[in-house]
Amino acid sequence: MVMSKAFSESDVSIHSTFASRYVRDSAPRFTIPQSSMSKEAAFQIINDELMLDGNPRLNLASFVTTWMEPECDKLIMDSINKNYVNMDEYPVTTEIQNRCINMIAHLFNAPLGDSDVAVGAGTVGSSEAIMLAGLAFKRKWQRKRKGEGKAHDKPNLVTGANVQVCWEKFGRYFEVELKEVKVREGYYVMDPVEAVEMVDENTICVAAILGSTYNGEFEDVKLLNDLLMKKNKESGWDTPIHVDAASGGFIAPFLYPELEWDFRLPLVKSINVSGHKYGLVYAGIGWVIWRTKQDLPEELIFHIDYLGADQPTFTLNFSKGSSQIIAQYYQLIRLGFEGYRNVMQNCHDNAMVLKEGLENTGRFSIASKDMGVPVVAFSLKDRTRHDEFEVSEMLRRFGWMVPAYPMPEGAKHVSVLRVVIREDFSRTLAGRLVQDIVKVLGELDSLPPNKNMGAPQV
Repeated sequence: MVMSKAFSESDVSIHSTFASRYVRDSAPRFTIPQSSMSKEAAFQIINDELMLDGNPRLNLASFVTTWMEPECDKLIMDSINKNYVNMDEYPVTTEIQNRCINMIAHLFNAPLGDSDVAVGAGTVGSSEAIMLAGLAFKRKWQRKRKGEGKAHDKPNLVTGANVQVCWEKFGRYFEVELKEVKVREGYYVMDPVEAVEMVDENTICVAAILGSTYNGEFEDVKLLNDLLMKKNKESGWDTPIHVDAASGGFIAPFLYPELEWDFRLPLVKSINVSGHKYGLVYAGIGWVIWRTKQDLPEELIFHIDYLGADQPTFTLNFSKGSSQIIAQYYQLIRLGFEGYRNVMQNCHDNAMVLKEGLENTGRFSIASKDMGVPVVAFSLKDRTRHDEFEVSEMLRRFGWMVPAYPMPEGAKHVSVLRVVIREDFSRTLAGRLVQDIVKVLGELDSLPPNKNMGAPQV
């Protein structure tokens, strides 16, 4: 679905540059050309336009992986024509996916014996993974309510106001009310005490976030588990927990192995993680893991046989390329536990270097935490003349893409800039970014105050 405006309302043609070596006529912008063109011309026209895109390495807004080793790039290209859903035709790819699911399940301390097989699915990303996990919770809750002869038409889900938009999509698409715990200044994640207070008999689960999109902070899943166990015991309910570990699922096991947030906690029934974030794979690959087979209702699993054999599947989409699954397996066996730990530690150390550089300017307050996803979120101490949005806009002149945004409901008056530290963001780049931020601040200081500074943020 396309809802964006054209670059130019009057210009409906794509004009060639170097492609003039192959073609002189302009190509239509929004309709299929009547005639074919040479492969060289098609490549050059597209390549010329893509030069105007930003540099992915300097896109500090994104958690998504922007670099992989050449050997993995080759594996991706060699498998790009395989549809992984065709399990009978591509049994090795299916086996590789199952290995990934089991490796990640063990990483998250799923209660598996030596011969047990983990329950999970590969997805396009954490958004699809969350939809699947949410559907499983909704179906289990409905089944239980029907068995008790109680109403089952008003399910709700408790989470923080700092959730990613995919949770709002789940609520809207699958008719589940989202009960959001507001954040407050200085505390930008879900308060477990307030979350448990919101739980009622219609709550299908409480969703905790391991690595908030806003500032990278880990929510206290252990405290949430303990408080919810107490409430379940008093009420007779069995409200479970889902952990949205999209960003933190490949951080915590390596940097904070003693932190209890995963299947070591009895109420955690499912976990999602993005392989294309700190799983170190290009977009898009995600994973959802269930604690046990009983936590995924059998009626949600489809069995198809028209591709050659009985194939169980639980995904929102059907066809999907095999490349990212194979790339995930490459990273898991290539890096191992030691390699992932080294990468994540280096990302954390680089985040601390950037944080220190920003603090040394004396101009910023830090909104992120040292323990969490390697993210540095920071806001101006003095916003009387200029704000974070102006800093963000001016940094684009240096090639940096650093987002500025207001905090979630409850702290919308606070705005921050956020830098995501990925594997390909070096300490040299961190130092350069600080230098450029100082230059921007100097330019802003010389400009008259922003006339809109007194206006409320929306």
